Formats: sequence, C-alpha cells, structure tokens
Amino acid sequence: MQLDTNSKKVEALGKILERKRCLIVLDDLSSVTEWDMIIQSLPKMESAKPDCNYLQGKRILQKHCSSEKGSIYKLEVLANRDALDLFTKKVFKEAINLDEQPAMMEEAQRILKKCNGLPLAIVTIGGFLAKQPKTPMEWKKLNDHISAEFEMNPELGIIRTILMKSYDGLPYHLKSCFLYMSIFPEDYSISRTRIVHRWNAEGYSSEVRGKSTMEVADSYYIELLDRSMILPFHYLFGSRKGFSSCKLHDLMREISISKAMEENLVFRMEEGGSMNTQGTIRHLAISSNWKGDQSEFESTVDLSRIRSLTVFGKWKSFYISDKMTLLRVLDLGSTSGLVDHHLEPIGKLVHLKYLSLRGCEDIFHLPDSFGNLKQLQTLDIVRTKIAKMPQTIINLTKLQYIQTDNDINRRDVWTSFCCVVLPFMARLVYPGSVVFPRGLSKLKALHTLECVDITRGEAILQDIKRLTRLHKLAVAGVHKKNCQEFCSTLSHLTCLKSLFVGSQGEAGLHGCLDGLSSPPKTLRSLKLWGALDKLPEWIAGLHNLVKMGLWYTELTEVEGTIQVLGKLPNLSVLHLWNKTFKTAEPCCFATRREALFPSLTLLVLEYEPGIGSVEFEEGTAPKLELLFFRHSTSFSGLSSLPSLKEVRVHEALHNDDMKDTRAQLAMNPNKPVLKFIA
Repeated sequence: MQLDTNSKKVEALGKILERKRCLIVLDDLSSVTEWDMIIQSLPKMESAKPDCNYLQGKRILQKHCSSEKGSIYKLEVLANRDALDLFTKKVFKEAINLDEQPAMMEEAQRILKKCNGLPLAIVTIGGFLAKQPKTPMEWKKLNDHISAEFEMNPELGIIRTILMKSYDGLPYHLKSCFLYMSIFPEDYSISRTRIVHRWNAEGYSSEVRGKSTMEVADSYYIELLDRSMILPFHYLFGSRKGFSSCKLHDLMREISISKAMEENLVFRMEEGGSMNTQGTIRHLAISSNWKGDQSEFESTVDLSRIRSLTVFGKWKSFYISDKMTLLRVLDLGSTSGLVDHHLEPIGKLVHLKYLSLRGCEDIFHLPDSFGNLKQLQTLDIVRTKIAKMPQTIINLTKLQYIQTDNDINRRDVWTSFCCVVLPFMARLVYPGSVVFPRGLSKLKALHTLECVDITRGEAILQDIKRLTRLHKLAVAGVHKKNCQEFCSTLSHLTCLKSLFVGSQGEAGLHGCLDGLSSPPKTLRSLKLWGALDKLPEWIAGLHNLVKMGLWYTELTEVEGTIQVLGKLPNLSVLHLWNKTFKTAEPCCFATRREALFPSLTLLVLEYEPGIGSVEFEEGTAPKLELLFFRHSTSFSGLSSLPSLKEVRVHEALHNDDMKDTRAQLAMNPNKPVLKFIA
C-alpha cells in the first residue's frame, strides 16, 4: 500500500488496524519524515508494544521505537550453511552436497561471498545459473565479470536496480563519501579513523552547529553504517565509537566502482583493468598488482588534476610527480619498498592536507622540505622508524593530528638501530617515542599529539602546556627531574580526553604522578606504563574515565587498586597487561564486599602472572560482556555475570583444565561462548 498525506488509504488503514491485530512491514523506510507520516495514520494502542523489524533505517527506529527494551529487532542475513542450501536449491532444484565437487564449491563460495547472505541476491543469481551449464567454468565466468553481468543481463539487473535504490536514496554528501570508498581493494578493512580523516581533508564535511568538521565527517560514517551501505567489521568493546573499521559489501562495492567511474571520481590502476579514462579524474588508486611503467602512469591520467593518491603494494619512484599540484591526500599506508629519499619531492605538494606513511617500516626521517606543507592537517607515521621530527614542522600551523606509536615495545627495533648505526642517538632518544623541536607551541590547532619524548629538558613541556586545544596526548620519558613540570603541564590541558604516560627503568613512574593536584576533568582514557608501586590518589576522582590500561606498573596494593578502579562509575574497559601487580605469590583479583565495576563491559588480563584467580561476587560487574585472558587463571562467579556474552582464552591454554570455567559458563543464563584465539 502506498501512502501520501492526502490519500484516503491513510484513513482506511487506520480503520483496519482498529479492528485487527496486524504485523506491519515497512519497506525502504529512509527518513524520519516518512515515519512521522505513517505513524500519524496508525491508531493509538495504549496496551500494545510496537515491535520494529529493520534491515535499514536503524537511526529512525531508535528515535521512535526504543521506549520498550528489546522492541527493535534487526533482521540478520543468512548464515553460511543456510545461504549455500538456498543457492543449491535454486540452481539444482534441490539441496545437494557440493563438498564432493571442490571446483564447483570454490566458485559457489565466491558467489555467496558477493551475496553476503542476502536472500534476494542468492535467489536471483541462483535462478540465473539454473538455466546455464552447471560447470565450474561457467560459474567462474560469472564471478570474474559480475559487474558486466549486472549491467547487461536483465535477470541479474534486478539486483543492481534494487541496490541502486539504496544509493539513489542517499543525500548528496553521503553519495560522495560512499563513492570515495571504491578506492579501497575488495575485502579491505577500512579504518574508521583513516577514512574520516581523508573525508575531512577532501572537504566533504563542514562545521555544523558547534560540531567540528571531523565530528561531522564521523557522523557521515555512522549514517552509512545505519543505512547498511557499509558493513561493520571490527567492534571495539566499551567504546562510544563502536566499530573501528568497516568493509564494503561486494555487490555494493560494484555499485560504488561503477558510479565512481561514471562520474570520473575514482580511477583504479590495476592489472587487467581498463586504462581508458574520460574526463578529469580526481582520485587515483594504484592496486598492488599493477605492473605498468612511468610512461603508462603519466599518459593515463592528468596528474595535474588529481586530488588524492593511494598506493597499495610496492612503491615506484615516479608515483610522486611535480605535476600533482592540487594533491590533497597522499596515502601510502603499508606501501612496501618506500625509503627516505623517495619522500624528497613531497615538499612540492603544497596543498597536501593528509599524509599517511603508516606501516612504512623503512622510513627513518622526514625531509626538511616537509615544512613546506603549510596546509597539512593530519600526519600519520604509526609503525615507521621516525624518531625525530624536522625543525620545519613548527611551520605547519594548520596541523591538527600527529599520530605516532605509543607502543614502547618498539624500543627493541629502534634501540638496535641506534646502537649499530647512530650510537650517539641512543643516549638522546627515548625508545618508542618521537623527539619534537622547540617551538611546538606554534601549532595551536593540535588536537592529537603522540608520542612525545620529554626526556630532555623542560622546553618541550612548556610548549605542550600552551597547546590548550589538545584532546589526545601521549608522552614517554617521565622521570623525577621533569615530573613536576609534567604535572603542571597536565593541569593546563583542560580539554584533554585521552592520556598515555610512559617511563622505563627501575624507577619508572614511581612518585612521578603524585604531584598532579587537578587532573583534567574531561579525561576519558588513561594508560600508564612504568613502575608505580601504588596508583596516584587523583585517579579515584576521574568520574568520566571510560578506559584504563596498566603496563609494568608493579602495583603492590592489589585490594586497594581494585577498590579504586571498581568505584569509578563510568569505567567500561580495563586492560591489565604485563606485570600490573608485583606480589610474592599470585594474588586474587576479587570484587567482594561492594557492587564494584558498575559500568565495566571489557576486562583483559594479558600475561599477568600477578593474578592467580579472579572472583566475581554477585552484583559486581553487571554489564561485563567480554572477558579475555592469556595466562592460566582460575575463576569463580562467572555464572552470576548477567551480561556476559563471551570469554576469550589464548590458544596456548587450550589443553589446560577448563572444565570448571565451562561449567560456570553453562550455568550462566546468557550461555556465554568460550573461544580460543591466537
């Protein structure tokens, strides 16, 4: 039934619903306005509880159907076995066992992967193949040329037509964001941070009612998830952000590639693909299998017009060209074969706003010409070997995000390099961090700064103290001589939400953080690395803290630590890593006496020999969903955790006696799953 505001059908529908009990299916609901129009035509049923089923439009239903817990039900896609059964029934008119035909099974799995459990796609493709020769070669031909089949074959065209409705229903700003994702290869896990920073650099978002451009870009990501245009991939327990990465459904990716090429938005250089371009290409992606030369590279695309360059696979020296005068995004994340001298030309890319060298492990320093990138907003050098920033970085006054490692484990690689190649540097650089030059305070727009070596002198701390817009800070090298100035610096950073503090040696952080009298009240994430003996008293007052991580803290007051952390009202994620506690014998992590950890959803015990057992008293950790441990630990009270969904155990413990743990989980009404992982 089609409804509009003037239709008599609205009144007729209302009368039907007054007399009968009905299941109402709403197809293709895409806006709050449409829902408001429909709900007005429904009679008020005070005793009824609405049950809302959805495939898309979760955001709309949450606004109108969530007054009753559990009233929103997401229709899940078919499981792998069910999808295969449906497929074979459609192709062969009966469910047959393809395991006996491995070549057919391989191609069937490729087809089903593209369908991703969607019954419409499975039935349509299965119906088409039922009329074709049932051979592996025929199915392989379909897999290899699925895009062309969607375009040319009327039987399969219905899938494209329906999927295009989802695309056509997107507002203009989301269409650009969706097509932009065709840059990434098939099955690629697309980091949320990466794509949101890139959208922001491309100018896809603008400030709206007090929200920053980055926050607006992140809201676009959430909206694409809600509309099922992208698939959630990696879930972060306890995080407000939820999913940290996504993938494109294979069929939706075909739509994205097709439309992006049609609009000359994205061109992908790949072996076997078309090298013909029409019009001006704005975004260039080089696939890992492309084997062309410089002549082909420069003749295929007008390099003077491209706005972004993304390289997957092996680096070639001609990829950065003097002609790229309008380039805004240079994404070389995990590019292999990239070395320092390849970066010399980047100083000519004066419009660059986003530069990623993430995972380029043969990069040791940035060129001085880096200081010419006056428009740069984001610099990602995570998992490189850059240990010192060039002096010219202080010229980049628009820089907002500097992302480096805050993993002190990286010290092994860097220290070895220093001792062999640059022995004098080993005395100057704190392992696992980056040395910044004086004058960093000029970068007033900085939002994220990690991980800064503050070992030598107070000048760098004076600079950081003036960066009052900082939301995320990671530092290493705190010690007795600089800790007072460091605590003074923290008290000035009133916007700080995330803090990592690291130190090494026997002294570690012992007594270094006690001088912080007024920690940032906005702090939501705190990670401490280094010997403490006991937690600083001010931690008990961090009522907004959501995440806590402790590494090598060697705390001696086990029960006192549990009491402090357990009383934090919003603590959702707790990571206890190597040597969190230092005790003569393995201790008991017990949550007795009081209802502790009221908001905890994730507890990680990572190689923590100081904890021999964990006890959950009834009433504690009522929201705990995931428990993860890597060393042999005994548990009690697992059956009393009302929200527990999953217990993950390191695979090395698979042969340990897990009978008691299994028995407790079996008694839990939630029936939590026990998983062994690498």
